[in-house]
Amino acid sequence: MTNEERLPGDPHGDDVPQGAEGSEAAASGPQPQEGDLTVEDIIGAEQSAGVADADAPDDAAATDDEANPHLDDLRRITAEYANYRKRTEANAVLEKQRATAAAILPLLPVLDDLDRAEQHGDLEEGSAFATIAQKLRGTVERMGLESFGEKDEPFDPQQHEAIAQVPVPGTEQPTVLDVIERGYRIGDVELRPAKVAVAVGADG
Repeated sequence: MTNEERLPGDPHGDDVPQGAEGSEAAASGPQPQEGDLTVEDIIGAEQSAGVADADAPDDAAATDDEANPHLDDLRRITAEYANYRKRTEANAVLEKQRATAAAILPLLPVLDDLDRAEQHGDLEEGSAFATIAQKLRGTVERMGLESFGEKDEPFDPQQHEAIAQVPVPGTEQPTVLDVIERGYRIGDVELRPAKVAVAVGADG
């Protein structure tokens, strides 16, 4: 048998060398298995998650408002504190008015004397007495003192104290006929009502 004639299965036949097969396998490298993640897959998943998170805040906030029972308590406490602060500020103003009224109250008889002196013509313009009266009145007015009670205004039992009733023909409703002493107030604090004579109908 010649060298050219070889039997099938002869180990010395034309087989591919083993070294060549190993080189080709090494060159091709490991093939990705089905189900393995690539870098592109991971990046794409992160971008999709970011878009979903960007769309979620409004829904999440609404869900938090409904799910958090403490938000209602917080709103209630905030409203109560706002009301408390308003009451405190109002009370502070009222206490200040009361303190000022207590300081001015002893001066009311002096103001009454000045009114009587003016009615009798004793406060001549330019006189020292008139200058003192003007300064005293201006000082208590700057402190917030207001006077009330004028002739011919309707009688109001909330503001006027009737010292006398005088029947006057043609009077349809009680009217202030004369002011005996002015009434005074500071803000919401009344120092005293106005003492007045009241005109009433002659028939009644």
